[in-house]
Amino acid sequence: MYKLVIRGGNSLIGNIRTSGSKNATLPILFSSILADEPLKLTNTPQLTDVSTTLRLLMDMGANFILEEDGSILVDASNLNNLVADYSLVKTMRASILTLGPTLAKYKKAKISLPGGCAIGTRPVDLHLNALEKMGAKIKLNNGYIYASAKELKGAQINFDLVSVTATENIIMAATLANGITTISNAAQEPEVTDLIHCLNKMGAKITGENSSTLIIEGVGRLSGTEYNICPDRIEAGTYLVAAAITGGCITVNNIEPDSMRSVIGKLIETGADIQTNKNSVKLDMKGRRPQAVDIRTSAYPNFPTDMQAQFVALNSIAKGSSTIIETIFENRFMHVPEINRMGANLKLEGNTVVCKGVKSLKGANLMATDLRASASLVLAGLAAEGSTTIERVYHLDRGYEMIEEKFKMLGADIDRVQH
Repeated sequence: MYKLVIRGGNSLIGNIRTSGSKNATLPILFSSILADEPLKLTNTPQLTDVSTTLRLLMDMGANFILEEDGSILVDASNLNNLVADYSLVKTMRASILTLGPTLAKYKKAKISLPGGCAIGTRPVDLHLNALEKMGAKIKLNNGYIYASAKELKGAQINFDLVSVTATENIIMAATLANGITTISNAAQEPEVTDLIHCLNKMGAKITGENSSTLIIEGVGRLSGTEYNICPDRIEAGTYLVAAAITGGCITVNNIEPDSMRSVIGKLIETGADIQTNKNSVKLDMKGRRPQAVDIRTSAYPNFPTDMQAQFVALNSIAKGSSTIIETIFENRFMHVPEINRMGANLKLEGNTVVCKGVKSLKGANLMATDLRASASLVLAGLAAEGSTTIERVYHLDRGYEMIEEKFKMLGADIDRVQH
């Protein structure tokens, strides 16, 4: 087991490069199930969620090669085990994305109901109801989804709720379905668009990207291809908030600023001076304490739930009071009591945190509970006086590539130690 030890108080200064997007890499890896040839992915991050996905695919009969440049060559063209076992699925909710492509290509699948970090329920009903409309027979038994279909057929799918994973699952299922599938109220996240771009390069016929209505015309087969994963906008946002919370000045490279408009807008509200270029963002806090900002999470292009915890940390030391409202997950405030242990004044009222900024936080021993909560504790530790220790940092490794090394490059005093 490892923990992070942070000696706070240093303003972050310098340049950093964002890794490829975790939330784009995982569904695109699962899309390899649809292809009749290998799929090569570049700009892939080295994360435990990526490793778990590869282990799951290998367990189902796929092969992969990690190349010297960090790219992944995965061949899932001839699976011999159509079961996604609980032992792997329990650690990562994105494993539900095996369902759509496996059912589409092999006409049956047995997928464990997903697990993952405990930030709230993510019901699979949206996935299953949509697949049933496409002709699938679904049964739930002993914690597994049993799905079969003589043939998936195009259908009109109207999601009651916006769901990224449900949108991705049905897109993948529809690529090989007979006929045309229309998805209404589809998720518009950049990671969904990245999946669409990759699938189209593999021979799919998908239109309507970057909108709430997608049209997928089923094709007979998909081929292999080479595809470059989009940058991780959540990782980029996390480092920008880290600079803001420490009064620093950093430039984040290898990003797409247009995908981060809501986050950049809120950072400008904090008083940060921000300059954007085609593939980079520079944030200069000029040593100032940030101004408090109100946040309400919502589906893209609005403020992302994956950045909520980081802004709770920022608001904890900001000038003034603020409210942060979480509308996506009902249990995504487990970082609040931990930051309060550092001297913050945060009050949880249902799905809202009321933040009254304090001038400084004090270092403390903290426990990470999920991926983005872990990131918020790191940010709080960077801004705090004294030493902060964060346990269970394996949560961070699910979504941040070499996080302590990147922070060290910006001048942070942070170490990973074994205990």
